[in-house]
Amino acid sequence: MQIREAIIVEGIYDKIKLSSIVDAVIIPTYGFSIFTDAPRLAYLRNLAKKRGLILLMDADAAGQKIRNFLEEQMPAGTVKNAYIPGIEGKEKRKNKPSAAGFLGVEGVPAEVIQKALSAVAHTTNHAENPITTADFYQMRLSGHADSNKRREQLAKALGLPPRLSGKALLAAVNAVVSRTEFLELCLKNADEG
Repeated sequence: MQIREAIIVEGIYDKIKLSSIVDAVIIPTYGFSIFTDAPRLAYLRNLAKKRGLILLMDADAAGQKIRNFLEEQMPAGTVKNAYIPGIEGKEKRKNKPSAAGFLGVEGVPAEVIQKALSAVAHTTNHAENPITTADFYQMRLSGHADSNKRREQLAKALGLPPRLSGKALLAAVNAVVSRTEFLELCLKNADEG
């Protein structure tokens, strides 16, 4: 299942679970730290404008609080909500259930997540012409002495968080610009730098 919108989840285990179910940009909020993470919020706003966001949070009070906060922070009309039901239980990696007693996104069966996302997502059957690691190498964004500096310049030009790894920047770039826009931006930066 390929999804155009970026999917926002609470934690890294949620991201890992979703990565095995859907082909999409998946970004964790790292819980309540999103409330004070200005660079991550700016990145999410940029993604929201470019492709839209789907909020997939746990079915508990904390998940709802994060969902409400993000809805307020994002541009109007750019956020969709996918809801998982409150299924009682605990995740395998945890010693005890959450305070609410419900499974989080990481513990919910894949079919339940697919159903929740299918209700709101813009799905595609084919990937558009994505930017690849070979493109990053060709544009001196990886594998060269000045690659780190070039990645930082690109991230800044696109309004992305600084100091992203090459892999993280590749995913972010594919999420916010087309291949043509990427190549034009890289060539412009090369001319200026």
